[in-house]
Amino acid sequence: MLSWSHLRSVALFLIEPGKPNQNAYIESFNGSFRDEYLNEHWFTSLHHAQVVIEVWRREYNEERPKKSLGGLTPSAYAEQLVVKHDKVTSDSKPGCY
Repeated sequence: MLSWSHLRSVALFLIEPGKPNQNAYIESFNGSFRDEYLNEHWFTSLHHAQVVIEVWRREYNEERPKKSLGGLTPSAYAEQLVVKHDKVTSDSKPGCY
């Protein structure tokens, strides 16, 4: 891995041992993925795993309410932003004369 990253000018930033809170977002995701999916399913092939994991990933990223978004799902939050943007844009347009 070190050789591969060096050849491609990829900088590696590692989490210090015993300090998973340095990357709490991915630790939370990994825990949810492991507890809710990997521990609950038996995959019969790589293709089967790819298909069913993609379904879980979409549900996790698009349909679950997120605390950081005020309890909204990402799609509802995005829709709210579009409505706000449209309102701001239409309110700020000068009148036609």
